Amino acid sequence: MSTPSRFDRGHTDDLMSFLAASPTPYHAVANAAERLEKAGFRQVAETDAWEGTSGGKYVLRGGAIVAWYVPEGAGAHTPFRIVGAHTDSPNLRVKPLPDTGAHGWRQVAVEIYGGPLLNSWLDRDLGLAGRLSLRDGSTRLVNIDRALLRVPQLAIHLDRSVSAEGLKLDKQRHLQPIWGLGDAREGDLIAFLEEELGLAAGEVTGWDLMTHSIERPSYLGRDKELMAGPRMDNLLSLHAGTAALVAVAAGDSGLPYIPVLAAFDHEENGSQSDTGADGPLLGSVLERSVFARGGSYEDRARAFAGTVCLSSDTGHAVHPNYAERHDPTHHPRANGGPILKVNVNNRYATDGSGRALFAAACEKAGVPFQSFVSNNSMPCGTTIGPITAARHGIKTVDIGVAILSMHSARELCGADDPFLLANALVAFLEG
Repeated sequence: MSTPSRFDRGHTDDLMSFLAASPTPYHAVANAAERLEKAGFRQVAETDAWEGTSGGKYVLRGGAIVAWYVPEGAGAHTPFRIVGAHTDSPNLRVKPLPDTGAHGWRQVAVEIYGGPLLNSWLDRDLGLAGRLSLRDGSTRLVNIDRALLRVPQLAIHLDRSVSAEGLKLDKQRHLQPIWGLGDAREGDLIAFLEEELGLAAGEVTGWDLMTHSIERPSYLGRDKELMAGPRMDNLLSLHAGTAALVAVAAGDSGLPYIPVLAAFDHEENGSQSDTGADGPLLGSVLERSVFARGGSYEDRARAFAGTVCLSSDTGHAVHPNYAERHDPTHHPRANGGPILKVNVNNRYATDGSGRALFAAACEKAGVPFQSFVSNNSMPCGTTIGPITAARHGIKTVDIGVAILSMHSARELCGADDPFLLANALVAFLEG
């Protein structure tokens, strides 16, 4: 008999609030941590000695978060059930020398992060957000969530071939946003941010800043069966994983596994960083959890051998205008439930036994699921799944929610799919 659903359309309402409040990976993990704190989880510092007590804990590192819940009576060799996700999205990021301009326009120098659909950033009102490093060694989050920047497209009168030949953008010359009139002045952007945050001049000595669309997430369609918004790839999975972990921890009644949420930064450019999935963060946290509970290396090996990770990331719904780009027999649809992502060349980590495990979780939750494979004539994308499996020797299954306009400044999904994913994740974490 399936477990009654824990989440409904209210989960999607909450997702829209989460997306709007999370313009950067740093904001996303801070917001996830706030939700965990309200549920009784407590932050542990990596520089401190860890206790082997039961309950919820989490580690924050930059734009990454790893959270876990130790049930009462868990042994040192108790396996983990992990929901994996990533926190970063393609966008435009501010360069070390940001103040630039030409011909009476003041501009901000930006670099392309990941693989964005560049045209989606044109003629869109943009805010600026990120993390500021201060002279005293502390950091501050900043979010200028109003129309501050804009990348103006060239008028059709000056590019008569654009409709026939398509838009051609030079990443260096054509994507520098404007933010005012006059001559560029060195230090102007950072001075503006210091003033916005009430900081003294010269207090900011480092920054990790990026643009974001200020348009709010919203329901779409006659019956509001769709949802449009930014950064679904992949804050949709972070939000669902956080909600699922909180729900499982609240209902703890002899959990056979230790449920874990692991959300990494830098997936969009290869995951090779101290906060990326190809770094040591997840393995270090899991090992320290084992050792804090009095475990040995043998306990660690036993725990990892029984561990399973669901790598949750968005995938492609069939596009009605480009159906030929999809596999002809695999057409994931919006509101059809989460997708199981398969690639025999291991761009996804799913195998037959992983499919059976995910199918069992969906059956328990009463959630339908779909299968995704790429068209054989096109290369397949990848995510943190194969990295997690290879780096830690952990059985991994790649899943997600089917969306349109992936890597656009504004993406589209079925309004039911976020809560269907969350319900499936609850069933998986419960074991």
